[in-house]
Amino acid sequence: MFVSKLITSAKIIPRLVAFKQPATLFLATSRTMSSNTTFEEACKKVKLLKQDPGNDVKLNLYALFKQATEGSCKQSKPSLFDMVGKAKWDAWNSLGAMSQEDARKKYASLVDELYRAESQDKTESSTGNGKYEGLLYSARKDIVEITFNRPNKKNAITTQMYTDIISAFKEASNSEAAVTVLTGKGDYYSSGNDLSNFSMVQGDLETAAKNAAELLKNFVAAFIDFPKILVAAVNGPAVGIPVTLLGLCDVVYASDKATFQTPFSLLGQSPEGCSTYLFPKIMGYSKANEILMFNKKFTAAEAKELGLVSEVFPHETFQQNVQEKLSVLADASKNSQIYTKELTRGLERSTLHKINELECQRLVERWQSPDCMEALMKFFQRKSKL
Repeated sequence: MFVSKLITSAKIIPRLVAFKQPATLFLATSRTMSSNTTFEEACKKVKLLKQDPGNDVKLNLYALFKQATEGSCKQSKPSLFDMVGKAKWDAWNSLGAMSQEDARKKYASLVDELYRAESQDKTESSTGNGKYEGLLYSARKDIVEITFNRPNKKNAITTQMYTDIISAFKEASNSEAAVTVLTGKGDYYSSGNDLSNFSMVQGDLETAAKNAAELLKNFVAAFIDFPKILVAAVNGPAVGIPVTLLGLCDVVYASDKATFQTPFSLLGQSPEGCSTYLFPKIMGYSKANEILMFNKKFTAAEAKELGLVSEVFPHETFQQNVQEKLSVLADASKNSQIYTKELTRGLERSTLHKINELECQRLVERWQSPDCMEALMKFFQRKSKL
């Protein structure tokens, strides 16, 4: 998470370029003139975007802008150690012989897509209670529901959401309800860290890594110390930390369309969420290693077989089935549930905090390592070609 400055210095918000056309081209086709006008409008519009679209999108914008204004890349390839320059060069060079007109069209189309998505995100946020960024918080007498509410972004978790989830857990801890349900809105449970987290780095890389690790440690600690019953209702695909945190949940229900993946080695990173301790304990050493080391993507049925998921329901009736499961809690003793959790989890709480600290210490090293930088570069290059 929050791992790299390697692309954050790439400034993709372009200056407008005045196209000076010779007199012989004054009678250019209306389509070309329209393309230029649309492109110039997009250059203005991109400055109005409030949300960081992530480094892969920014690289794509940079490449398209350069192609649109200068044509194909003819610059020399930067040194391997100039990671920012190399990422920008690779993105531009990957466009090959794309015409400037096509590049202008693609640039304008991408900006429009980002603008529409941001506008829709604002609309969705306004329909919630506005209490927490990217989250819906709903409290009833028996159940609190916390919902990842960024469906257009596959419920990716921003830096602010880490802080807000901690706050939401504190509020749920002080509520009447004995049970809190964590779920997602839309097709995804959560795709993990939002790529915009990469551009939120402040100061030097070492300081940024330590600050990110401190936030992560506090975030995971909120799961470890949560005193009420925590139920994960995994309504769709989960990637990265939303998967590793499942071991800290008391019950996990999953849609039959849910999938699970922890691609740490592909990103040059290491696991978090106490998964290095809980996953072997839950599913056995060999199975846990296959998941944590080999980037294995597994289904809800496989997750149930491994012991990570309690029960799998049909996707079409998933939320209804979860509510039916939890409806029996209305007649159950709240104190009995809470005390049972304390007995089953209490003795290992200090161990979990120690594991959390060790995992975060390792991540500080990982985020600063050339190995991690190289893996992230490859990841961004793959994303930019999709």
